[in-house]
This record gives sequence, C-alpha cells and structure tokens, in this order.
Amino acid sequence: MINPFKKTYTLKEQNMFVFMANIKLFEALNHKHMYLFLPYMHLRQYKKDEVVFFRGDPSQALYLLKKGRVSLDIDMSDSFENLTTVGPGTALGESCLIKDAKRLLNSFVTSDEAEFYVIPQDNIFDIFNSNPKIKTRMLEALAEMYNSYNASLFDAYKASGGFFNLSRVYSKSD
Repeated sequence: MINPFKKTYTLKEQNMFVFMANIKLFEALNHKHMYLFLPYMHLRQYKKDEVVFFRGDPSQALYLLKKGRVSLDIDMSDSFENLTTVGPGTALGESCLIKDAKRLLNSFVTSDEAEFYVIPQDNIFDIFNSNPKIKTRMLEALAEMYNSYNASLFDAYKASGGFFNLSRVYSKSD
C-alpha cells in the first residue's frame, strides 16, 4: 500500500541528496535530514586563483565543492605549501561545525572555475539545535575525519623517521 502522506522529493532534490550522501559529513543522514539543508545551500562561483578562504579566517560556512579543483595549502614563511588538491564531492571548511573555530588551511581555486554550495554556519547550528540526531551524526563524521587525519599524520611522522618534532602537537600552547 502506498502512503499518501509520505514526503516525495523532486528530481532536483533527489540529485542533491545523491551529491550530499557522497560527502562524509552527510553520508549518515537520510533524505528527510538532508532536505533541511537545501534552503541554505547557496551556489557560489569562483575563478582560477581565487581565494576560497585563508588560514586564520573565522570558520563561518561549509563549502561543498560541486565543480572544479581546489588546492589546500599551508603558509610557510613567505609562500604556500600545497598539502593536497581536491575535486568535486569534497567538503571544505568542516571546522565550521565547531563553534568559534578558525580556518586551519588556505584554499585556492586551481581549475579555470569552481562551483560550491555554501552553507552558512548559523543555518547549520539552527538545524543542529532543532535536530540533535543530525548534530550527533555530523559531529561523529567530523570526529572520524579528524581521526583519519591524525592517523595520516602519524604515518607521515613514522615514514620521515621522526624528522619533525611531533611532541609539539601535544604540548600545551602558551
């Protein structure tokens, strides 16, 4: 029997759900949960070499890369060192899920153009406040991502033969 009260979604909404479900932060959410984000997803276009954000900027939005390539860099002295280049289906600025966080990396467009769905932090927090299950699932995904980053850092440290001082990561800053 078909439930006449069950929410149906347009083809455009279903395509957005497929896009979002392929991004780690959203993969544990169902369509009903993802639907809550759709009104706040603003499409922004960038050109080659345009800055998406700088390290140290307030982390006030989540960027979902729809099209193009973007480099993630860290500033070293007077230049930038590329850590990686990412493509469509990548979330950038996930630190916006943490209150008062700052950007840890610089992000620049490396393709001729790029398109992002940008979700403001205020809207994300509004969804979190009214939907604890969404908050829990997304913060669990964030913790898994950060755990993976730490594992990669430790692997790099071991592979370098302890070339850098890893204890500085765990020492308390003054």
